[in-house]
Amino acid sequence: MTAAEAIVKNWQSAPQARFAIAVIENQANCLLLLKRSAGAVLGPGTWAFPAGHLEDKETARDCIVRELAEEIGTDCQYNIVRSLPPIRDIFYGGVYEIHLFHIRWLSGNVTLNHEHTQSNWVSAADFHKYSVMTGTDENIYMLGIWPRTCLNKDILDQALRVRRAADEARPCR
Repeated sequence: MTAAEAIVKNWQSAPQARFAIAVIENQANCLLLLKRSAGAVLGPGTWAFPAGHLEDKETARDCIVRELAEEIGTDCQYNIVRSLPPIRDIFYGGVYEIHLFHIRWLSGNVTLNHEHTQSNWVSAADFHKYSVMTGTDENIYMLGIWPRTCLNKDILDQALRVRRAADEARPCR
């Protein structure tokens, strides 16, 4: 069974978990990355966007608002620019449902919780200097925030190739 076929099989069952991810952009077109603690289950020690599990009967929008308060504090103002319909992950075998949000930072301060050790506003030019969590490049690309040339070509090409193969392997309904 190919990776794409395995992903399609997982896409046909209920997700193991659902996540909301906040891609936060400031006025200078920089994105907020948080360094995950060494004890994180997914992506320990990597840089990632604020994100979290959707609770039972919680909407993705309610989840992202809750997670932002928990992970970056309440001393900030932002607007949700847009969200994408839920997608299934590519890098973890298709077992997770992802809800992506593009958020515009208006003002305030970032106050980290115990899940993260650092925060940085990262420009497209400096993005390659960060060891980011798997899927981060694809999230930026899918929201159309930065040009593809600013992202890791190999990782992005792999994600798009697997997503395309998985889409082509899905049966028609």
